[in-house]
Amino acid sequence: MNQEEQILDTYRIVAVVGLSPDAERPSFRVASYLKAQGYRIIPVNPRLSQVLGETCYPELTSIPEPVEVVDIFRRAEEAPAIVDQAIAVGARAVWMQEGIVNEAAARKAREAGLLVVMDRCMRKEHLKATEKKSGGR
Repeated sequence: MNQEEQILDTYRIVAVVGLSPDAERPSFRVASYLKAQGYRIIPVNPRLSQVLGETCYPELTSIPEPVEVVDIFRRAEEAPAIVDQAIAVGARAVWMQEGIVNEAAARKAREAGLLVVMDRCMRKEHLKATEKKSGGR
């Protein structure tokens, strides 16, 4: 099992940092897909109060419940600050979406014991893993 599958199989509570209310944005499509697959989605966006019927929080540290995976939809240069918050809230994994690569942030997360995925789409990886489990059917 690769790291992506391990995260998708093990953890169910996903904080989506940078979740947009725009149905055309990748963050909205990924979060709505994950929610439909039974994941608990916690939106993180300081400009919103609610997305996908869920309360939206301004930052990770303001979420009043445990967070397992932090799915990042922000620019790569913002990743280190988000990783700091992920570590502070006790997240188990950090997932940087397609196009997001920050080696320093990844290293820091790994050193703190978090699983790290960079430059991958959580939705696409879930679809691949589901297809693999069903034998490609």
